[in-house]
Amino acid sequence: MIFLLLLGVPVALGHLYLWRRLVVDTTRPRTLGRRVGAVAVIGAFLMLMSALVVTRRVPPEYGKFFAWPGFVWLAVLFYLAIALGIAEVPRRILLKRATLAPVPVAAGPAPAEPVEIVPDPSRRLFISRSVAIGSGIAAGGVVGYGMTQALGDPQLLNVPVTLDKLRPSLSGFRIAVVSDIHLGPLLGRSHTERIVRMINEQEADIVAIVGDLVDGTVAELGEAAAPLRDLVSKHGSFFVTGNHEYFSGHEQWIAELDRLGVNPLRNEGLTVAGGIEVVGVNDVTGRSYNDGPDFDRALSGRDRNNPVVLLSHQPVQVGDASSRGVDLQLSGHTHGGQMFPFNFVVPLQQPSTAGLSKVDGTWLYTSRGAGFWGPPVRVGAPPDITMIELRSAG
Repeated sequence: MIFLLLLGVPVALGHLYLWRRLVVDTTRPRTLGRRVGAVAVIGAFLMLMSALVVTRRVPPEYGKFFAWPGFVWLAVLFYLAIALGIAEVPRRILLKRATLAPVPVAAGPAPAEPVEIVPDPSRRLFISRSVAIGSGIAAGGVVGYGMTQALGDPQLLNVPVTLDKLRPSLSGFRIAVVSDIHLGPLLGRSHTERIVRMINEQEADIVAIVGDLVDGTVAELGEAAAPLRDLVSKHGSFFVTGNHEYFSGHEQWIAELDRLGVNPLRNEGLTVAGGIEVVGVNDVTGRSYNDGPDFDRALSGRDRNNPVVLLSHQPVQVGDASSRGVDLQLSGHTHGGQMFPFNFVVPLQQPSTAGLSKVDGTWLYTSRGAGFWGPPVRVGAPPDITMIELRSAG
């Protein structure tokens, strides 16, 4: 309810703004066009709210009929508001000039006096309609491009990381990192199959799925996740919870992934390849479900001579990791911002938006994720699957 309130208020204000700019400013009073436009705006608002409410309460096979139009419209609304906002200043300047020129009184003995300057309705309508059409074209183009990015193949990235403790014999060890797959009403089994195929083609040493696999229960999405059983790697596949697992029945999903051969790491770790400590901690959201992260438990018993690779959904946990000597943390959660300009908002909460960085001696890699949440749109943050190649300092 709080989530819907927090999102519903700005969404309602956004539709009110669109009604003013796209309906009131572009139509004459008391005309059919204005009434139709008002109904269309109200219908768009209800369609979007249905996507937010109904898709959370019905199975994905039915929820997709609400999710597709609603979430696509959410992206269009967002970029329409931006386009109209950018056009606001030139629009006002043009409207100010859209007046009748002063008309002098007929010549006579007295000095000519101009009549009152009044707006030219036709010119004002032309300007407002031009701005509306231009903004619509711009928003539609951005959203269309963003959909091709979100629904296309994830980028395959190769990122080398040098670890001081890594033995020279293990140099070249490769970790396939994927996060934020977000199976749900818009992404199903074919999305999982594509990800599994792309990972298997890389012949990784291990696979790390770092949270937010699903947006729904095992009963709803178990079939969509089933292709994960086909993941192939030399030393196994591993999973840690993200915040969305806790909204989707995390205990059942942990059991399901274990059944599919993807090993959940719940504040625990193991040694792979005889010299790399792979450790996983629960997401911070788990604290509200009595299943929060426990770094001390996860790292207990680890060989301090071996490098530690930590799987942790949110980059913000790197502070706990660095204070405990973790060499490399693999995370997701941010989506790289997903839709510009949200990439400028992410740093307000997280120490990294995307890519490789170093925090107090710990390498942090943040994946942009292979799926999306909400609108099936990615602008400036294409999806990715990353191959981390560990290299020895020696």
